Formats: sequence, structure tokens, C-alpha cells
Amino acid sequence: MHLDQTDMKLLGFLQGDSKQTNKELSIKLNLSVTAVYERIKKLEREGVISGYVALVDKAVVNKDFVAFCHIKLVKHSQEYVVKFEQEVANLMEVVECYHISGDYDYLLKVLVSDMEAFREFMVNKLTSINHIGSTHSMFVINEVKHTTAINI
Repeated sequence: MHLDQTDMKLLGFLQGDSKQTNKELSIKLNLSVTAVYERIKKLEREGVISGYVALVDKAVVNKDFVAFCHIKLVKHSQEYVVKFEQEVANLMEVVECYHISGDYDYLLKVLVSDMEAFREFMVNKLTSINHIGSTHSMFVINEVKHTTAINI
């Protein structure tokens, strides 16, 4: 799908605040309300916009202990990869999981309440997944930058 300059601006505005009304967006884009509505629907249909979410403050919901876990599988067979990905997708503490290149196979972003909860997660959940050869964890000291918006 080709995105024109107006689509790009619209996406930028929606990433900043997706609760803006079509009327507000139409004023910013110098388009009719109907034109904005149709563009948004097209972007949704084409999968450019995949959903809308509320961004929640981690500290308020007591999930502000952030850890990154490198995972190395014992073997890189399709069976092991598929099984690991299925199991890790069901772990509520894991908010992001990436299959990566380099010394490790996966990088997980884990949100829990504190170090004790992280230990509980590691011992009772993560390491119980078959085919994990090794793990390496790092803890966030300070969040310097965090954004969900893609620069367009």
C-alpha cells in the first residue's frame, strides 16, 4: 500500500493521541470529516493501523520492575523454536519477545512487581519451558526513553 503525505501526517497525529475526533483531525489536515474517516478506515483495512490501546503507567499497576532476558535454545530445530514461541507467548509477564541474531536466540522484555516476583517468574515459569539451554538477565535501572510511536 502506498502512503501519501496526508496518510503519514494522519498516522503521526493518531500515534500522538488516537482519541482525537475525526473533526479535530480534519481541521489539522485541512480535510473533510468524511475524508478523514475514509482514510482511517482504509488504513485499518490495509493493516497499517492494527489496533488502539491505552498506555498504562507501570508503577501505578505495580509492574515497574523491568527485566530483559536473553534466551539460548539447546537446539535450533523447527520443533524447538515453535514450541518455545508458543509457550513464551502464554507468559503474562512477557510483554515483548523477539527472535534475534547473535549469541542468543531470543530477547524477552519482562514486567513484574519486584525482584522476588522476577525470581518466581524465572524459577516457576520461564525455566520450566523445555529446550532452553541458558538465560542471561539484565534489569532496568532507569528508563531513559520509551515510546510506542514510529517516527514517520
